[in-house]
Amino acid sequence: MGVPNASEDLSSEMEVDAFRRLFPLRFFERHLAESIRPDGRPLGKARETSIFLGAVASANGSALVKIGSTTMLTAIKMEVMTPSLEAPDEGCLAIDFHMPPICSPIVRPGRPAEASPVVSKQLSDTISSSRMIDLKDLSLVSGKAAWMAYLDVYCLDADGALFDAALLSAVAAISNLEIPAVAMNDDGKIVLVSDEDGQKRAQEPVNKEKRKLTLRSIPFSLTCILHKNYILADPTAEEESIMETHVTIVLDTSGQLISLYKPGGPVLAYTSAIQDCVAITRQRVKELKSFLDKENSAMEV
Repeated sequence: MGVPNASEDLSSEMEVDAFRRLFPLRFFERHLAESIRPDGRPLGKARETSIFLGAVASANGSALVKIGSTTMLTAIKMEVMTPSLEAPDEGCLAIDFHMPPICSPIVRPGRPAEASPVVSKQLSDTISSSRMIDLKDLSLVSGKAAWMAYLDVYCLDADGALFDAALLSAVAAISNLEIPAVAMNDDGKIVLVSDEDGQKRAQEPVNKEKRKLTLRSIPFSLTCILHKNYILADPTAEEESIMETHVTIVLDTSGQLISLYKPGGPVLAYTSAIQDCVAITRQRVKELKSFLDKENSAMEV
């Protein structure tokens, strides 16, 4: 009797899988009518999220973030530069988002992913608009030397909500960042001071010891899908490909709206729908802040 039951279960699974492939929108709408998604989540619930700080030992700051299967790795490298004449007391932050072919079958070797420059621009605009970092904190010697922070975000697995995971990874890496100790040598150049020989050099100290940046309002985001009267938080790549109207809300930890991004789509974003998205995002921001605070506290122990 066990064999027929197993065969029936297998046949049923194959039928469901075939229906999902042939009629993906109808498949999802049947679940939405029951206020649940194929992966078992309620409509407004984000996927399981994890943050691992200090993932790249050779970087000045780094973080590995997973939201569901979507995985991002961010590494920050600091270099000394000559500040611009327009901002002699400020450093710079350069952000790049990378999508290697390993992250998704739609990314082809030798061809840059279409999403890469878009996400790079979104990340730069968001971090700048949030005033998370005061670029004056990156100054070393006014008009002569300042820090250039190169922040590179690598997508290791692209399974939806790329910007949300990229922003969380970038923010986590910045919170993990340690500014290196530097000094001015006899030629007036800024040089790194290692822990071993820092006491031996008769150089004028600029940064006497490694230090953390003072972070102000920290931005977090949540992408939602609008489909008919439904709102789906934190979509997977499959959901994004089937239901094309996306809205990304960025709030800081004080609840202030930083940005709202809606790249087209057939569904109109009515005021009530946007308000609902913002309300879901507020809860998500509290959750993400708690995750990040917990990881930073664990690093300090």
